[in-house]
Amino acid sequence: MALHEPLLHGKDCGDCPIRHRAVCARCDTDELDQLEKMKFYRSFQAGQTVVWSGDRMDFVASVVSGIATLTQTMEDGRRQMVGLLLPSDFVGRPGRAVASYDVTAVSDLVMCCFRRKPFEDMMLGTPHVNQRLLEMTLDELDAAREWMLLLGRKTAREKIASLLAILARRDVALRQRARGGPLRFDLPLTREEMADYLGLTIETVSRQISALKRDGLIQLEGTRQVTVPDIRRLLEETGDDSDGGMVG
Repeated sequence: MALHEPLLHGKDCGDCPIRHRAVCARCDTDELDQLEKMKFYRSFQAGQTVVWSGDRMDFVASVVSGIATLTQTMEDGRRQMVGLLLPSDFVGRPGRAVASYDVTAVSDLVMCCFRRKPFEDMMLGTPHVNQRLLEMTLDELDAAREWMLLLGRKTAREKIASLLAILARRDVALRQRARGGPLRFDLPLTREEMADYLGLTIETVSRQISALKRDGLIQLEGTRQVTVPDIRRLLEETGDDSDGGMVG
């Protein structure tokens, strides 16, 4: 995949909002200096394709802000959303030159990018990057297993509650916020996108969100801002035995 404008430059790694969770989280000063020399930023508008499945992908990247979807298209043209990319998530695979999925910006998206070959060369002598990438890969595997359960066995109400809990957990971790009290975050997906992602109809998504609101599990301000007054109550609606590290 060729890289196109617009490119953003001049951002300081020390001021990066995802620094503590990104692939560079464990890097020391010298390693950050190496990454600083090879990085560049790309921005995408909502709805813009980052890369198509099967295209050559000459870069890897971390999502700095915004959200993107991972989508696979079947031979008959049907599309299935198979994952979300949230801030600090890693895009691309060292050692793999071709994209496995369509990556599409859902909201305005900013990505911190590294040319794939220089990044791969750096990994050979940088154990901190290797270690962090392994941790992130294992986290991604856990998320994929969680999503298999969500899509395969959960009720519509449990699916919506699980998605909201996932977004709330990430917001807490990214902002390094205390885990007590109400949690507020912006819902990055439209009702239609949630329906596509969860295998539900738009009407079902709307009904279940209204029910969660009516039962006091969430509060809505406009169509996007969500407040969770008590995360424990929301987690009880997900059907999971694990709290995902949110409470305790």
